[in-house]
Amino acid sequence: MLKAKSSRKRIALPLHYHVKKGDTVMVIAGKDKGKIGTVKRVFRSKGKVLVEGLNIVKKAVRPNPMLGERGGIIEMEAPLNVSKVMLYDTKNNQPSRAKVEIVNGKSVRVSKKTGEHFDV
Repeated sequence: MLKAKSSRKRIALPLHYHVKKGDTVMVIAGKDKGKIGTVKRVFRSKGKVLVEGLNIVKKAVRPNPMLGERGGIIEMEAPLNVSKVMLYDTKNNQPSRAKVEIVNGKSVRVSKKTGEHFDV
């Protein structure tokens, strides 16, 4: 059997993103614009992040009697594109871009607005 070639081009994803698991971020675009949450997970291969309590979607779930699960419509968090979130400086209560500085031989993310360290 011959396989048909995929017409979709693969895009090059960056090796790292400006956010990490546990960071406090602000959503800068979309239906949750202006809301603040904590990053639960980073999907590097998809370029998305899962933010706690944001981007809530409704999903229809089928019942599974083997596991004792009821069916119905549940609300769950959906991943956001990493470009839609911005690091949030909790000390100054404002979002900021980050730059990387080397302090004592370690790379540290620093707020461009205030100079505060994100990595403690």
